[in-house]
Amino acid sequence: MRSISQRLLICLTLLLLLFFGVMIAVLEARFRATAERAQRELLEGQMLALIQSVDIGEDGQVTSDLADTEARLAIPGSGLYAAIRAGNHILWRSPSSTGHVTDFGPVLEPGENMFHDLTGLGGTRLVALSRGRLWEDVGRLTLTVAADTSTYDEELRMFRRGLQGGFAVVAALLLLALAGLLRWMLAPLRRLASQIRAVERGELDQLGNSWPTELTGVVANLNTLLAAERTRIARYRDTLGNLAHSLKTPLAVLRATFPPGTPGAGQVNEQVERMSAIVEHQLRKAATSGGASVGKHAVPLLPIAQDLRGAMLKAHGRKDFSLEVAVPEALMFVGDRDDLTEALGNLMDNAAKWCRSQVRVTAAFQPLAGASQKLRIVVEDDGPGIAEQDRARVLERGARADEQTPGHGLGLAMVRDMAELYGGKLEISASPLGGARLALSLPGRLR
Repeated sequence: MRSISQRLLICLTLLLLLFFGVMIAVLEARFRATAERAQRELLEGQMLALIQSVDIGEDGQVTSDLADTEARLAIPGSGLYAAIRAGNHILWRSPSSTGHVTDFGPVLEPGENMFHDLTGLGGTRLVALSRGRLWEDVGRLTLTVAADTSTYDEELRMFRRGLQGGFAVVAALLLLALAGLLRWMLAPLRRLASQIRAVERGELDQLGNSWPTELTGVVANLNTLLAAERTRIARYRDTLGNLAHSLKTPLAVLRATFPPGTPGAGQVNEQVERMSAIVEHQLRKAATSGGASVGKHAVPLLPIAQDLRGAMLKAHGRKDFSLEVAVPEALMFVGDRDDLTEALGNLMDNAAKWCRSQVRVTAAFQPLAGASQKLRIVVEDDGPGIAEQDRARVLERGARADEQTPGHGLGLAMVRDMAELYGGKLEISASPLGGARLALSLPGRLR
């Protein structure tokens, strides 16, 4: 699980469950203790009333008129019971206990007092208070009052359900409030992530301002990194340009040393030209390393394609052919403008060189699930095409489909290298026009 908010919500949910669970247990224990204390006080009161109501007749018979003042003692199964015993012999019992209580518990010595449980009819739990007394003319007696706990148990269950329901509502409201609070607190992080993606797409040059104190240092460091990266790439390309310029002089000297007609000039000049092309290719390949850098810009595709169309028609002016450019205006290439110009120019030049009468350039935007969105540029012609067995070979440096055609075989290899540096690819297939179809995939977006 990678989401910070989800982790926090899960941790808070577990903590709330633990807290409310402990609170429910504590409150239930307090309620139970309070209820038991109230029930014992009730039994204490009934015991005092029972003691005061004991009447010993002239014949020694023990009776009580408590049932006359406490109506529940007169109703069978009412839940309140009383009895007077001499040893295990019951001298008197309340009408309510008849058929409902058979055992009134232990026999106590005079002065003993004990709370205990009894079992009523059908296994009903009763809580009882027994007290031992020494009575004149009768001897040792054990007086017992008991009460049914079903009402108490029902109240406890209702209290527990109320606690659980109440705490569940409170927990849900707290979690909703915490979720909203987390969303508000993490909004700067989401905004930072959105701006970083915008920088990657070339929509922004640097991250914005107005950040929380905790993020100010991070944003400042990221902006410094972006600026340093752009400076490094610019300086690197300037150095490469200077290197390319410095290599021109030695190569020009070699050409001048072996002018046409000089013995061996053809072979030397061929190698010099090949060396020039290889050096240029390697320098351009190194220069496109900016494609993998941060802070790329979004470049409109249509103006570049139209400029290259005019250049190709002029460069191949002696050839009668049409060059159609069908590129939507909203398409944008995310990367360096020079890289796109170089790659598309190579593809269009290759198609113009090999076509019979027609070259077509099209482009489309392809949102790919789980991957970067791609710009797909297709250049096709009606020339002889490239045989399937030669398609992999012509993408190798120095390879050509036709060795008789002028060139050094570096154009398509350079385009392939540039595409791979941007995470794209170059594919060769047969065109419906009859010639080759070259599809270039690069990072892109819509305007």
